[in-house]
Order: sequence, then C-alpha cells, then structure tokens
Amino acid sequence: MNVDDLEWQASHVGGLPPGRVDPLLEHGGLDLVIRAASERGEWFCAQGATQALCQAGEFGRALQAMEPFVATGWRDALWARAEILLRAGRTQEALDLVRPDEAGRASATECRAFAELLARAGRIDEAVDLFVPHVDGSRILAVLVEITDGRDRDERMLELIAPHAESARGPAAKAGGTTRSGKRRSSRPGCWSARGLADEAIRILGRDIAGRRFFAQNTLTAYAELLARHGRLDALRELATGGDARAVLGIYAQALRDHGRAEEAEAVTREAIAADDWVGYRAWLSATLLRDSRLDDEIVVAQPGFGWYDCSNLLAPLVSLLERPEDVLYLLEHPSVVPHHGHEEF
Repeated sequence: MNVDDLEWQASHVGGLPPGRVDPLLEHGGLDLVIRAASERGEWFCAQGATQALCQAGEFGRALQAMEPFVATGWRDALWARAEILLRAGRTQEALDLVRPDEAGRASATECRAFAELLARAGRIDEAVDLFVPHVDGSRILAVLVEITDGRDRDERMLELIAPHAESARGPAAKAGGTTRSGKRRSSRPGCWSARGLADEAIRILGRDIAGRRFFAQNTLTAYAELLARHGRLDALRELATGGDARAVLGIYAQALRDHGRAEEAEAVTREAIAADDWVGYRAWLSATLLRDSRLDDEIVVAQPGFGWYDCSNLLAPLVSLLERPEDVLYLLEHPSVVPHHGHEEF
C-alpha cells in the first residue's frame, strides 16, 4: 500500500469499486470487506467498512480499519480518520488532524474542506473567518450560504456577500469578458436570495436572462429554482415554455407538483414530449410516474427512448428507483433496449 496506488484507486475507481463493496456490506460481509481493506489495500473497502462501523457506533474498530491507510500519510485517509473522530465525539482531535497550515490557508479547496468540518462541529464563526480571503469565489459563497443557513449569521453574511454580488455583473460580465483567472463570471442568485434578497435577485436575474446576459446554464437553472422556491409559477412557466425549455421545464413541472398540481405537471411534460421528443423530458416524466407507483404508465413513456444512443440517461435513473428485482430485469431485458457502445454495463 502506498500513496500512488491509493491515488490511482481514488481517481480511477480502481480495485473493488463501491458498486461491489456496498452489496457485500448489505449482505453481512463486513468482516470480509475489512480483511480486503487490510490485506489488499482496497481503499473503497476501507471507506465502506468504516462507514458501516461508524453507523453501528463501533468507532474504535473503524479507526483500526483506517489506520493502515493513515500510516501512508495520504491526505484522503487523514480526512477519513478525522471524519471518524468527529462522529465519535472527539472533535478537537479531528480538527487538529487536518487543520491547514499557513500554506494550506492559501488554498480555497483546503479551506473549504476544513470550514465544512468546523461547521459540522458547530464552530460556525471559525468556519466563516477561514473563508474570508477566498470569498470572491462563487463556490465559496455557495458553501458559506449553506453552512450559515439558520445559524443566526445573517448580518455577517450580508457584509461578506454584498461587495461581490454586484461585481459578478460588472463590466467584464456585461461585455461577455472573463475574470483575471480566465473564467467567465456568473450571477450568484443563491447568495443573494438566501439572506432575504429574493425580490432583488429575481429582478436582476430576470433582466439578465431576458437580455441573454449570462454565460453558464447553471445561472439559468439557478434562476428557475429561485422562481420555484418563491412560488413565482407564472414567470417560471414563461421561462419553461420558451427557448430554454430543456434546461428548466423539469424544474417547472416539479414546482407544479410541489403546489399540488400533479396532473398539470404531467400534462405540461407530455406536451413538451409531443413538441420535442427529447430524452430529458421522457426521463423526468417516467421517473415521476415510477415514484407514483405507475409502473405500466412509466414503461409506455420510457419505451420509445430505449433504443436511443443516449438511453443511459433514461435507463439509469429508472433502474435505481425500482425495488423489485423482477421489475429491474423486465426493464433491462425489454426488447426495445439496445446496448449501444459504452452502455453494455446496463
């Protein structure tokens, strides 16, 4: 066991992957998985075993199972050990184990991971302070919003967010330019809206979307999700029935269901399929029908897409929702299913 091998396993899902480890654990193979981790250096076995042991409250055994990996000095193993210590209530030990040094504090990635650990330990102010030098990053802002949600830190968050929310729409963004890092700027609706600025976020983003002044689809979907969260169904319908329907119609349909309008949601999606028979529409509707225990209706909706090249986008979500093995087999052995190149694993 060495760091290079562990890095390879993690990056290539090498060795025994989670898809094989999890069934072993589900069928009582915990000791076997622990042995494979110890004797063969199987990283995903170590991860699965320690998670199972922690769930059972056997934190000592979990630490023991992770120890050979920690001994290599591999950073991921150290973080896994910190996770076990935190779950065991040994908070200070967990934090001391992975606390970033001065060089680490210059890395937004390391600060983010450690700040999330601090937040889980209930040390919110320390987590926020750690993020301050990196707050200009949209991902960092999103994490800040998440870890402070409901923690009585609204004023502090507004102080941090306000200078950056408008700069995301500055001259470079309006001109279609890039930041100094070479990345296109995007709006940050989640950060604006999370602190009671929903109306302003909707107004500004609505204007930008209408003028096509955005450069990433996630800005569009974030705007649609913002409309859905605040019940702006009329504006969401207009967005979902226009040229961006593929990106946001599923959000609109789900919002209708959330407001008790399930039949309307189904009708809207069927209309979209009739106008543009796209796999994404069929995937959303078939998955929804399946959640409503309407398996026969789901098969009718999904079947035309079973032979498409991108059928994996349709089949994979469905088989994960089915509970009875006979239903899974029926779906996978359906005569319309074509195992295109790269999809044979299904």
